[in-house]
Amino acid sequence: MEHPAPGGLQEEERVLVSEQSWRPCPEARRRLRGCLEWVKRQLFRVGEDWYFLFFLGVLMANISFVMDLVISRLYEAHRWLYQEVGDILVLKYLSWTMYPMALAAFSTGFSQSITPHSGGSGIPELKIILTGVVLEDYLAIQNFGAKVVGLTCTLACGSTVFLGKLGPFVHLSTMAAAYLGKMRTSVTKEYENKFKQNEMLVAAQAVGVATVFGAPISGVLFSIEVMSSHFAVRDYWRGFFAATCGAFMFRLLAVFNSEQETIAAVFKSDFEIDFPFDLLETFFFMILGAICGLVGCAYLFCQRWMLAAVRENRLTAKLLATDKPIYTVLAVLLLASITFPPGLGQLMASRLTMKEYLTSLFDNRTWGLLVPNTSQVAAGAGGLWQEWWHPSATIFGTLAFFLVMKFWMLILATTLPLPAGYFMPIFIYGAAIGRLLGEAVALLFPQGLHAEGALHPILPGGYALAGAAAFSGSVTHSISTALLVCEATGHLGHVLPVVLAVLVANAITQKHQPSFYDGTIIVKKLPYLPPIRSRHVGSYQVAVEEFMERRVVALAKGDGFEEVLMALDASADAEYPVVESKESPVLVGTISRAQLVTFLQSHKHPQAPMEEKLATVGTLGDDCAIEPIMLQLSPWTSLHQAHHLFEMLKLQRIFVTRFGELVGAVTRVELRRAIEELTNPK
Repeated sequence: MEHPAPGGLQEEERVLVSEQSWRPCPEARRRLRGCLEWVKRQLFRVGEDWYFLFFLGVLMANISFVMDLVISRLYEAHRWLYQEVGDILVLKYLSWTMYPMALAAFSTGFSQSITPHSGGSGIPELKIILTGVVLEDYLAIQNFGAKVVGLTCTLACGSTVFLGKLGPFVHLSTMAAAYLGKMRTSVTKEYENKFKQNEMLVAAQAVGVATVFGAPISGVLFSIEVMSSHFAVRDYWRGFFAATCGAFMFRLLAVFNSEQETIAAVFKSDFEIDFPFDLLETFFFMILGAICGLVGCAYLFCQRWMLAAVRENRLTAKLLATDKPIYTVLAVLLLASITFPPGLGQLMASRLTMKEYLTSLFDNRTWGLLVPNTSQVAAGAGGLWQEWWHPSATIFGTLAFFLVMKFWMLILATTLPLPAGYFMPIFIYGAAIGRLLGEAVALLFPQGLHAEGALHPILPGGYALAGAAAFSGSVTHSISTALLVCEATGHLGHVLPVVLAVLVANAITQKHQPSFYDGTIIVKKLPYLPPIRSRHVGSYQVAVEEFMERRVVALAKGDGFEEVLMALDASADAEYPVVESKESPVLVGTISRAQLVTFLQSHKHPQAPMEEKLATVGTLGDDCAIEPIMLQLSPWTSLHQAHHLFEMLKLQRIFVTRFGELVGAVTRVELRRAIEELTNPK
């Protein structure tokens, strides 16, 4: 019975030898593996970050370009269907309303069926992630696919729904960066560094903006302003390199697709460079900034109220909880009915796409002076202004009606539970405000403003540029929109009045309202640390000992099985403070919950049976690795200083010690409660 074993062993060896004999050229294969390893070492000598960022920029540029192609095809199909039904009003209405309803319903149903986190823009959640809070589901790869398909269907609805691409695409870029980061760690066999991951996420946000507007510089600045309260300068080069690669590839694909002859701005303008504006016009640009700031305050307040009302109303809350596609269909039906071209839509230029809206509003001519005759106006982009003209209303009437209607329609669209961006709509809305004011100034001064004996005509398109930057900047609390509008149009002649308008608008809005994304965080009740907006709220007079948590579950170095078990039952913290002893509670470090569980598994309970082969004695100080404390607060540290540390270092909890002894802890919950009580005293 013992002889078959050697025979079986010989047979197994024979099989192994036969398998190896089928592999040809073992020496060549060995040299090839050595060459590949050498190439890998040489490539990574430069730094794998360069390859990672380049690939990220190129990848997102291709995705953005393909999405734009698909969206344009779907929208052209809608236009074709609307024209083919003839002059039958009922069929035209059905073709105008049913098409976006079907696309929006599919967008909502598909994305929500994959993951409930695919709705909205994703920027509020990204702000939370960058503060150190873990929201893994928002960066999952399945969310990427759901958002790509859902966003494509949403944008194919056109200006009927009046939603944009920027926010979701920033979210898509960060999801791609997170997934590529995991792939990189698996290839390089390195430990997944959270700080490295955060740096790549910051660069990915700039890529998202750059591959939508083709604006790398403002993309980096906008992502910094909107996403983070503190920014490490060492991440600058990552953002600029990745954004430049993405923007260059995005515009290069347009050349390859014969859309343009060379790399140019997304919204190419033809303003006069010699004398773009008169010095006296800066007064009107300041008025434009003030108007955009006031309208921005009203918009932010109404949007936040609407978002909360929809969640609190019994009917809409039930639909959003159980039947999201039905809510989307009803809202889109209302929006599409209002924008129906033979109806009210003819007073809102509803047949224009989102890009055509901006192209028409940035027109360098004065609409009030043009004769609405197609024979006198060049075809193509130059004739888009005629969509704003109606026989029964002037240019001022259509622009004013557009602003009034789109104000509440855009607010309603922000409540839809589908992937959508909200920056492009407010960008267009601001351009319409600027265009209206510019046309009014041109009407008041038909020959231009008098300066040093020379007369120069008013350019309403310049006011549209300033209005787009001022309103979008006031709503998002950012200054970089001034540069964004210049990069997107390729026009720098109005950069100074544009910056002036943006500053005035931000000064008004930041004083009275939180930004659009912060307001969404407030309504959704996400774990976000509110900013301290004023120096006069007394944040320097409030000490940590007034709001810290005094009951902290702590362990001593000499604690054993029973003490560790009681600590784990008493609290669900991720880490526990370790003191020298119960008599001398000097803080010596922290220990993770995972280590404590391992400690319990490797030790025997004092009342366990004797036959269990586990350690009967042992303490934390002997058997566990205690992490030293790098930062701790004093009870007399001010609220302002604690808030600054939490924001800058992205902390979740800090222990408080008095002369080295542990007396409490401060988490984001206590800090947020203290700030709210300080700003809104009862």
